[in-house]
Amino acid sequence: MWRGRQGRLRPVGCIVEELRCQRREREAALRKARREQQLVSKRLLRDDVLEEAEGECVAMILGEAEIQQFLQLAQRGTDEKQRERALVSLRRGLQHPQTQQTFIWLEGSMRTLVGLLTSNRALLQLEAARCLHELSHSEQSAVAEACLPATSYLLTYLSGHSSDFIELCLYTLGNLIVESEAVRRRLLPQGIVPALAACIQSPHLTVLEALGYALSQLLQAKEAPEMIIPSPVGSSVLGSTLPQHILQLLQPGPKLNPGVAVEFAWCLHYIICSQVNNALLISHGGLSTLGLLLLDVAGAVQRTEDAGLELLVCPVLRCLSNLLTEAAVEVVGGPDQLEDERVVAALYILLQFFVQKQPSLLPEGLWLLNNLTANSPSFCTSLLSMDLIKPLLQLLPVSNVVSVLVLTVLCNVAEKGRAYCQHLWPGPLLPCLMGTLASSDTEVVGQSLELLHLLFLYRPEAVEAFLQHSGLQVLEKHQEEAQLQDRVHALQKTALHR
Repeated sequence: MWRGRQGRLRPVGCIVEELRCQRREREAALRKARREQQLVSKRLLRDDVLEEAEGECVAMILGEAEIQQFLQLAQRGTDEKQRERALVSLRRGLQHPQTQQTFIWLEGSMRTLVGLLTSNRALLQLEAARCLHELSHSEQSAVAEACLPATSYLLTYLSGHSSDFIELCLYTLGNLIVESEAVRRRLLPQGIVPALAACIQSPHLTVLEALGYALSQLLQAKEAPEMIIPSPVGSSVLGSTLPQHILQLLQPGPKLNPGVAVEFAWCLHYIICSQVNNALLISHGGLSTLGLLLLDVAGAVQRTEDAGLELLVCPVLRCLSNLLTEAAVEVVGGPDQLEDERVVAALYILLQFFVQKQPSLLPEGLWLLNNLTANSPSFCTSLLSMDLIKPLLQLLPVSNVVSVLVLTVLCNVAEKGRAYCQHLWPGPLLPCLMGTLASSDTEVVGQSLELLHLLFLYRPEAVEAFLQHSGLQVLEKHQEEAQLQDRVHALQKTALHR
């Protein structure tokens, strides 16, 4: 953390630890928001609790004259303490949007601040960077663009020796990246990707977490698939060492840090979603790394009731699901692939955890299970050998989205043939299907009809049981629905000509 003067109210160490806890809580909340709402969020680092503990004045809105006065004192104060206090007062004023607007339109203000940022006095440089950080957190794009003269210096300082200063620069860059395409256009030729790639080898966890944040903001830019991710040269993400290092940071084990892993799992998710070169990620061991991480997270779920684990599991599930959609992927049997039974067992553990703690994540786990079973008899066999059909059926009442995914997984199993359908009927499947066929949701009914068709195809004796459950009457309710009528008529014909 940044250094401050010794406090008179409480020991500095206690306050610093409190700040770290507060910041971690804020960041966890932001990651949760990004997971649930897909928000592009900014981060704000503030360590002025130390100054407040010393009895400093609260932040105030500043006018032009006050801004000019503080900048002049910061430049030409009689001693370094006075100059530092002037920047502290300016920084506090910059917490207000009104002061931010006044500052950026005041002639020479940004030039003076950048001059202080590049001074050879560490404390002044730090306070100037904090002022820029406050500006970067503005919701006004004009404020972010006003910071453009500072971006090259922020990038340069990423190769410095102070981990706290590097962390501050990374969060400031991440905030600026979010706000303005003009900033991103400036940063790319200035070498932001190589600069970030160099930072990823830092031994400091706070730097790595800040790096993950800044990189994730860059990867979410609308121009990322064309301009930031793809080029096979060092100035692009895939042309750098970033993918290999990201996968290394996601390797399960005692060195895995949850905060760092969450940030870089989202980075990997954005890279995979760009669909630029997922084969490259697979060749670097992406599938096996993510599979092992999924096993590790499932094991952690069994050992603790910490609901914060879903912050990591969500991007990991999405990464695996999307990598598995690559046409050339064979998901079982190779060194860069997945082990079927262990992954299915881990998914079952996580699904049970989601039911109890995070129902909103059930679709994520079921989508992965769908992609695993779609083209793999081996994964379907694992699902049956572990007797997981009944637990899946118990998820049907959760929501329509969950119902569709459960039914899709069961269709994947059923379409593998008669031997697989023997595990589906007789059993609880048919009564459950009668329930889903009564749904008002067209997609749920449609997937139910698909599964019923496969069951009739491979287990003809199920037709009689269907008729005994008044199946024809249930089908008649949907025969006028345009999206369903062809499948309904086909099933009616099968049932009547058994």
